[in-house]
Order: sequence, then structure tokens, then C-alpha cells
Amino acid sequence: MLKEYKTIREVVGPLMLVEGVEGVKYEELVEIRQEDGEVRNGKVLEINRDKALVQLFEPSQGIKMSTAKARFLGRSVELPVSEEMLGRVFDGMGRPKDGAAPIIPEMKLDINGRAINPVARDYPNEFIQTGISAIDGLNTLVRGQKLPVFSMSGLPHAELAAQIARQAKVIGSDAKFAVVFAAIGITFEEANFFISDFRKTGAIERAVMFINLANDPAIERISTPRMALTAAEYLAFEKDMHVLVIMTDITNYAEALREVSAARKEVPGRRGYPGYLYTDLATIYERAGRIVGKKGSITQIPILTMPEDDKTHPIPDLTGYITEGQIILSRELYKKGLTPPIDVMPSLSRLKDKGIGAGKTREDHADTMNQLFSAYAAGKQAKELSSILGESALSEVDKQYAHFAEEFEKRYISQGFNTNRSIIETLNLGWELLALLPKSELKRIRDAYIEKYLKK
Repeated sequence: MLKEYKTIREVVGPLMLVEGVEGVKYEELVEIRQEDGEVRNGKVLEINRDKALVQLFEPSQGIKMSTAKARFLGRSVELPVSEEMLGRVFDGMGRPKDGAAPIIPEMKLDINGRAINPVARDYPNEFIQTGISAIDGLNTLVRGQKLPVFSMSGLPHAELAAQIARQAKVIGSDAKFAVVFAAIGITFEEANFFISDFRKTGAIERAVMFINLANDPAIERISTPRMALTAAEYLAFEKDMHVLVIMTDITNYAEALREVSAARKEVPGRRGYPGYLYTDLATIYERAGRIVGKKGSITQIPILTMPEDDKTHPIPDLTGYITEGQIILSRELYKKGLTPPIDVMPSLSRLKDKGIGAGKTREDHADTMNQLFSAYAAGKQAKELSSILGESALSEVDKQYAHFAEEFEKRYISQGFNTNRSIIETLNLGWELLALLPKSELKRIRDAYIEKYLKK
């Protein structure tokens, strides 16, 4: 029999203090039942002897402490899961949001997940094609990797997220592929954009969507990514699927964490964020990967907007430490009308070398990637020089590099949000652009590849 307590002593914002409790555990679910029968939910955030600090999932307005009863349910937040989740839209707490009936669960899983034993982890080494040249060709995504997108307010990261969700696939594998999409603290318009885009393009058929709106409670914002990752773990490790998890926007998640931390009167860390922000983000990001002996995998693309466009802000800074690289969007490229505005120079995929080459993409991939990076850097330098000293100060080769940089941005980076390029198309386009340079400048590519692939 579950015990009820009439000892609610304090309610401050989303927090409630219950005294005289026994046998209550951290993260345990709580029901707050009012005199008129209305029920609100929460979870245990902290326990100190016989006192339990409860965090409410709904607003605390209207709760009468004198008559309300708190009932502890003896379990933590769980997500009912089954393959029926594919093609469905849920809210941040895992409740159906698409008007259809609740799913019939095969099992219920704790949303905090189980830590993967480091020894059981398998190394990521299989290429995932996103259909976007700036990622596939230069900052390759590998199955089991976590590769965040660092954006800035006003840039089209929502369109990029939708494009990746639509186009991503594992090449040369007949294993089932699924996308789990978590929208955290977004506006109604953005939610509408994602849902209608997924439905229009048919991507919804292989997707599970969790939508948390900006006006939903902060605690729901904290649960949303965990709900998504629990669904992903079920599909990957129980149903042998390759799962791509896209989460946007991690900045809204961190803001919710700061809000709850302030309500708990915790000592703030950098910029007012809690001191455990790094650990908390790691509990999300480290749920990506592959497990030895399991066919499925979880690959993560978290998207975050950098406050004040600052890469050293705690959220992008700590994310960069935990994840394997980053894709950076550029305001400058966006102003030029390039979409998606991926700035390939500061972007990095630390695992790209593991997912490319013969048998994965193509033998010439590594060489052409290094040559394109080098030529684009030289071209940007030449353009900066000409803007300071004038074009007459450039040598003939410098002018060719400057022309290459312009063509590279126009044709390679800017492909729009509806073009889906295969990796072969991306590699061939790279060779077309390298043909703009003298053969003597292609110092990073083996002669055999130049003979085979460079169009005369």
C-alpha cells in the first residue's frame, strides 16, 4: 500500500517540501492529490533525513498545502516503449501529442537509462550519409558518434536538422534505420514546421518525435532528451536498428537546468549555470554509441545555439569537451545567401578518418578532403589579401585560389535544404573544383588518384 502524506510544508516555484517521509528514494515519482480530486505530478529531487524536496511537472499555482496529499509511487519516470512508436509524435513526458491512441507498450524503461560499460563499447567506424557535402565530404559522421551542431540565433539550424533527419542513411547496410527527434523548448511555429516537414516528406514513417514547447514546464524540458534517448536505446539495442538522435535546442535544456538550480538555491557556477552542468550534459551525450555483440547503434546530433555567438560560453564549451567534434554554422556565410551555412574551417569531426576510404566511401576520400581544406584556406587568405592590397597584388596562382574559394562556397557548401547528394556525387564535385587549380598545386593527393579521377 502506497503511503500518503499530509505534511506539505513549503511550495516555492516548481519545488515542494514534504516532511516526515519514510523510505523515499531519489528520482521517485510523486502524485499531489488536491481536495477536489485534481492530481499533479512530480519527482523527488533531494532527500534529507525525513524531508523530501519534490520537483513538480506542472505549475504549482492553486495548490493548498493544508489539504493536499503527497503520495510517493516507489518508481522513477518510465517511458512505455514498442515499435508502434515509429511514426508517432509525443510531448516531452512521452504522452501522445498527435491525437492517436496511446501505444500498447512492450516494456517500460527508466528514462535515466543504464550506463554503458566502457569495456562493452564498440568503436564507431561506419559512414553515415547525410546527403550534405560539407558534412559527408569534409566532416564525416560515423555510426555511434556524437557530433553537435553549434549555431547562432537567427541561423537556419531547424532547416538543417530537418534535412539531416530526412536524408540520413547507412550505406551498404540492410539494417533498419530510424530517427528519434527531440525538440526542446521550441516555439509552436517551429514545432509545426518539424511535424509538417516530417509528414510531407514521409520521414515521419521511420521517426519518433518528442516535442516540448517553450511554454511547457521547465522540468518537462529536462525530461525530453532523456525520453528520446530511452526510445533510441530500445530501438537500437532491443530491435537492432541504427538510430540517429537529433536534439534541438540543448541551450534551452541548459537554461531549464539553471532555472531549477536557482529555485533550489544552489551555489551557481560559470554564468549562473549549476556546477554540475558538465556532468549533466555527459549523462545525455554519453548515451550514444555501439555495444559489442549488438547490431544496433545510437548516433547523436545535438544542436545548440551559442548565446551571444560565443564559442567559449559554458554550453558549447562543455559540449565540445564531451563530444567528438562540432559542425559550426556561420553568420557571415548566411549573409552571403549560402545554405546550409556550414563553416568548414572551424568545424571538425574527430572520427571522420574512421568512416572513410575504400569499402566505406571511396579510396580517394581522405586525400581529396585534405586538399579541399588546404585549397579553401589558401583561397580565403588570397581573398583577404586582395581586399587589403587590391587584386593587382595577387600572383596568378593566388587569383586561381581566390576563384576556387568562391566556387567552393557557391557549389560545394551551398546546396540548399532540399538537395540530397550521394557521397559519390560529393567526391566528384570535389574533383571538379580541384580541376580549377594547376595540377602542380595538388600536393596532398597521390598521383594515382589524380590520374584516375581528375577530369582532363
